[in-house]
Amino acid sequence: MVSYVNIALYGVGGLVVAGFSLLIAFQEKLVYVPVLPGLTKSYALTPSRLRLSYEDVWLRSSDGVRLHAWFIKLFPHCRGPTILFFQENAGNIAHRLEMVRIMLEQLKCNVFMLSYRGYGASDGYPSQHGITKDAQAALDHLSQRTDIDTSRIVVFGRSLGGAVGAVVTKNNPDKVAALILENTFTSILDMAGVLLPFLKWFIGGSSSKGPKLLNFVVRSPWSTIDVVGEIKQPILFLSGLQDEMVPPAHMQMLYAKAAARNNRCRFVDFPTGMHMDTWLNGGDHYWRTIQQFFEQHVPEKKNENDIGAR
Repeated sequence: MVSYVNIALYGVGGLVVAGFSLLIAFQEKLVYVPVLPGLTKSYALTPSRLRLSYEDVWLRSSDGVRLHAWFIKLFPHCRGPTILFFQENAGNIAHRLEMVRIMLEQLKCNVFMLSYRGYGASDGYPSQHGITKDAQAALDHLSQRTDIDTSRIVVFGRSLGGAVGAVVTKNNPDKVAALILENTFTSILDMAGVLLPFLKWFIGGSSSKGPKLLNFVVRSPWSTIDVVGEIKQPILFLSGLQDEMVPPAHMQMLYAKAAARNNRCRFVDFPTGMHMDTWLNGGDHYWRTIQQFFEQHVPEKKNENDIGAR
């Protein structure tokens, strides 16, 4: 009997060790998915297919990686807010174009869409350290433009993009007017236990009660919960209550952490919103919520001479 128990224990132990080994070796492929199954890394379409006026922008991150972006303008001298959009972890910016088309119509804004390193036409390989540099390069580019109102740059991040956006917003209180987070996780450390439940006993974020013995093996922790409480700018939290990827409780925890120190936070949930389609299922209420946030925190300047000045 004992021998069978030992065999069983060894078997379980072997599976655990194998699981951890795979996690360590392939974690970037789990966090970053530039190419969706059955598709190629290249863009399936460009903004011109949707009759959007755009500019191809090529940037260099501070470590020399060549990056690509699309700057889509409502019209040449649009005075509206400029949204710096950071996408989710899978696919590329072309897969978000239909949403951006509606965003321009509804919000009367410009949208800057960055391809993280390793995504779309950008060079390099994705990592937390690298993508943080990419986001800074994109913001620096926007803040130096003379054809937009640089006092109305709003960072918008969904899922992984929310983690990226939170960092760049915290680091740039003089360049970012406001932040929008949609269906964002508290940290990759916490998400490990969501996707693979047995990991919650070994890996977890600052809100986790586990021993966190293996946190050190996670190379891209993206601990948004530890960043959001340091952000001084207004923050709008958009949460889809049917999110099948990130538990909606993560958004509630992010809001609670931010609101404890920042009285310019607003939380809005959408009962039928899922991880990727909250903007679609939210309908007019979704866009009105963002528009009201803009009107309150990034209003249009009345004096044209103020454009570009902060």
